[in-house]
Amino acid sequence: MKRTGCFRVKKTNLVLRELIETLHKYAKKYNANIWACIAEELERPSRKRRVVNVSRINRYTKPNECVVVPGKVLGAGKLEHPVTVAAFSFSKTAIEKITMAGGRAISIFKLLEERPTGSSVKIMG
Repeated sequence: MKRTGCFRVKKTNLVLRELIETLHKYAKKYNANIWACIAEELERPSRKRRVVNVSRINRYTKPNECVVVPGKVLGAGKLEHPVTVAAFSFSKTAIEKITMAGGRAISIFKLLEERPTGSSVKIMG
C-alpha cells in the first residue's frame, strides 16, 4: 500500500537526531546557511550519505584549514599537512592518519562550539 499525506521520517539514531536539531538552531541563531546545508545532508538516508577518503581531503585542502564531512571519513590515502576535520563518524585508520599529520579529527558538535558562525569552514564530499 502506498503512503499518503505528509509524513517525516525520523532518524532512529538519537545522537544524529540531536545533531540535526542543533545544526538547525545554529543556522537560525547565527544566520549561517552552512549549518542548514550540513543538516540537510545528514537527514538523507545512510546509504546516500557522503563518504570521503583522507586522500581527497589532502588533495582539496591547504595546511591548517577546517573541513566538515556530513558523513564518514575513511582512511584510504595519505594526509601530508595538518587539517582540522569534523565529521559524523571516522574510521580508526582515518583518525590515525589525521593525527599523525598534525591535524585534528573532531565531531561536528565540537566544531559548532569552536566556530558557531561557520566562517572559513569547507564542506567536503
